[in-house]
Formats: sequence, C-alpha cells, structure tokens
Amino acid sequence: MAEPGQLLILIIACGASFIMAWTIGAGSSGSTPFAPAVGARAISVMRAGFIVGILGLAGAVLQGANVADAVGTGLVGGVSLTAPAATLLLLLAAGLVVFGVFTGYPIATAFTVTGAVIGVGLGLGGTPVWAKYIEIATLWILIPFVGGGISYITATVLRSDNVPERYSISILGGIVGLVLANIPFTLLGSASSGASIATALTTKLPVSPLIGEVLVSFLFATLVAFVLLWDLNSDVEAAQRHFLLALGGLVAFSAGGSQVGLAVGPLLAAFNAASLSVGIPLIVLLLFGGIGLLAGSWMGAPRMIKAIAQDYSSLGPRRSIAALIPSFTIAQTAVLFGIPVSFNEIIISAVVGSGFSAGGAGLSTQKMLYTVLAWIGSLALAIGIGYGVMQAIQIIPPGFI
Repeated sequence: MAEPGQLLILIIACGASFIMAWTIGAGSSGSTPFAPAVGARAISVMRAGFIVGILGLAGAVLQGANVADAVGTGLVGGVSLTAPAATLLLLLAAGLVVFGVFTGYPIATAFTVTGAVIGVGLGLGGTPVWAKYIEIATLWILIPFVGGGISYITATVLRSDNVPERYSISILGGIVGLVLANIPFTLLGSASSGASIATALTTKLPVSPLIGEVLVSFLFATLVAFVLLWDLNSDVEAAQRHFLLALGGLVAFSAGGSQVGLAVGPLLAAFNAASLSVGIPLIVLLLFGGIGLLAGSWMGAPRMIKAIAQDYSSLGPRRSIAALIPSFTIAQTAVLFGIPVSFNEIIISAVVGSGFSAGGAGLSTQKMLYTVLAWIGSLALAIGIGYGVMQAIQIIPPGFI
C-alpha cells in the first residue's frame, strides 16, 4: 500500500500526464493528420479538430501499448522513473509544447518527451540505452528523406497527364489497404501488442499462416482499390476528397496510437515503481491519455491545423493525398516497433516533398528553418534541463526522489 505522500505525488503525476496529453492533442496528433486535407479545402478546420479527437482516442486505446512501454521503461537503463521524476519530465515537456502551440511553431512532442525522459533518467543515475537511441535517431533522420521522397514521387505521378488518375489513385488505395490489413490492433489477438486483421482472419482459414496472411492482405487491398475505382468512375473530384479524408482519418488514428505513449509512458513507469495493492491496467492509462488527446484536439488543435495547412504549402487534393500516404505508413511503422515519433516531422516532411513536385510553390523556407531549429532546440533543452534539475534535487535530503 502506498503512503499518503506517495499517493499525492501519483495524483500530481496523473495531472501532469493529462496536461501532456492535452498539449499533444492540441499540437502534433490533433493538428497534423488533417492539415493537408484542410489545405486542400476538403474539410473545415473546426470539423477536422472534432473528428481527429475521436479517432485519436480510438488509436490511443487500440495501438498505444508499444510506444507507452518504450517511453516508460526503454530509454534509460538501471533505474525506474519515480512519480516525482515522471511529474517533472511531463511538466517540462508539456511546457515546451505549449510554447509551440501558442507561438504557431510546431514543436515536436516526441523530441521534447524523449529528451525529458533521457535527461531526468540520467539525472537519477541511470545509464544510456545506446541501441534504442540509435534506433530512434535512425528513424528520425530517415523520416524527411523517406517521407518527403515518397510524397514527391507520388505527387509527381498523380499530377502527370500520362497516368490516368482513376488508375493511379486506385493503386494507391490498394497499397493503403495492404498496410491497413497488416497493422496491429490491441483487441485482435492475445498478445499485448495485439494482432493484424490479416493474422486474425487467417486463423479462420484452412491454410498455413503465411499463405493465409498473403491471401487476406491481397483481397483486402483489392477490395479497397475496386471501391476507389468505382467512386472515381462516378465523380473524380468527389472521390479525391473521399480518399483524402479517409487518409486523414487513418493518420489521426495512427497519431493517437503513437502519441498517447508520450503522455502515459512516464506515468506507467511511475505506477510500476509505486507500491500499490492494486495494479493499474495499461488499458486504463491508455484510455486516460486518449481522453486527454480528445480534449486537446477539440480545444486547441484548430490553431495549429491552420498554421500547418496555410503556412507550409498551398496544397491541392493530389499533393495532399501524396503527403498523407507516406505519413500513414511511417506512423504505423513507428507504432509497430515502439518508437516515439514526431507527427509534425512526418507530415511537414511529406508536405514539403509534395510541394516540390509543383516546383516548391507555396513553401516557406524561413518557416521550415525555424521549425527544424525548434525541434533540435527542444530536444537539447529538454535533456539539459531534465538532467540539471534532477542533479540539483540530489542535494535535497535522501528519500525525496
């Protein structure tokens, strides 16, 4: 049974976690998924904020476990985050993100939370987990090149007069369907990470798992492609908007699955470190964080949606589609491997790539530079302040942390 003082600190940690979830919902997960769709005028700013909140909550519950576990226990070795330490790092990271929300510059939440966890953990006397850092850094560095490159190629093909649009968009829809059939969902399967649609349906077929998953994936992709083709044959512009909104929804769902771990991961570590008579199930923490994402999306996301949609590029439906496809794929890759990832970085890189397909029209080089500097600065600042504050606290009588 935890002491009254420890329970009070846990309550404060929960409050800090909710604030962090709110800022994430208002910032990266709430603003970036539908920003290209808003830029293409396929949906209004306020409606986008409403829908993304609901989908983010669903993604948090169904896909949030991997990243939450990685953030809570996988970034620093040798120590466990205590409730006071979790409270400190969450408030630090949330403060940096709030600064970004109200200044209009999209501070990367993954950078601030990851930096705060590492700084505070090392300040507690932990050891670096270099293998995980290399894995995270590799993905962060590759995102602009992979996401931007795929977006550029896709936008170029969609804008080409040599490729009939009804075929190019249908094929892209099939690719999205293929990815969707193979992403994990918590409720599908007995493992903590869940199982994919293809894996779950294969258990019902009288074939080997490999053949079954390939067959289900192919059928799922083909179904999506044919539905899109039918829609395109009816009305091309309407079909573009439908596909664009579906992609925005998938990215919003993926954002919830990845970003909720940044808010509840440290809280998970704090509860694990506390001596409670009754454990707190991870699904409860994910739901708690998902509600925070929902609140932030509804209350604070419209400002950031407008900033990303209008300040970075004037997108049409084709370039918006090109930006969201790699964003969805990269996001699900990060969720699968439990890597904290910045949705600001993913979307902005894809938007820039699609913008270059039109000669860079509408892109603000100055805005891009300020954004990158804000990302790097927030990571370094979070590590430095987290480490410095924890070192300073060691002067306080033993037992406080």
